[in-house]
Amino acid sequence: MYFAALLARTEDGWEASDTELDDVETLSDLADLAREASPDEDTVLVLIEQEDAWFGVVRVDGEEDPRIYVSDAAAAARSSYGEILLTDELLGRDPNDGDDLDALDLDGTEDGESDEDDDDAEDGAGIAGAADVPHGPVGDALILDDLGVSEKQLRLMATDAVTEIAESLGASETLETVR
Repeated sequence: MYFAALLARTEDGWEASDTELDDVETLSDLADLAREASPDEDTVLVLIEQEDAWFGVVRVDGEEDPRIYVSDAAAAARSSYGEILLTDELLGRDPNDGDDLDALDLDGTEDGESDEDDDDAEDGAGIAGAADVPHGPVGDALILDDLGVSEKQLRLMATDAVTEIAESLGASETLETVR
């Protein structure tokens, strides 16, 4: 089970809204969604949590590129929402590595054959090259440092991390309104 929320920092404090990620397919889509939550280009945090498996924080400050932190890349790689956050850049990959024709998995389905193994393939890691995805945190561990959540605190969070982050920001009551 997933929980996703937007926290926008305004002049009056934090404002929360729950968000539906069904239409979000890329990090760019997610950043646009965050920017829509704050027309004044304030800081917006997208908090995503999959029960006790992993959590992610995406920070959008105006038109700057989003900053990302994921608590467990390997766990997130098995999630469609995690796939959005685990960009080639975040994982230190060359995005052109997958363009080699020799690397393509040509299983015959392109000739109109049915692929009975689709479900089996989806049970594996969600992103290409997921075997290369590290277990543990990836991204900008200082993403919340200027907001009062240190790198050490962020790395120690495990269960109910979204609530812990909101408490540290002084936005727990605000977040609870959308939970």
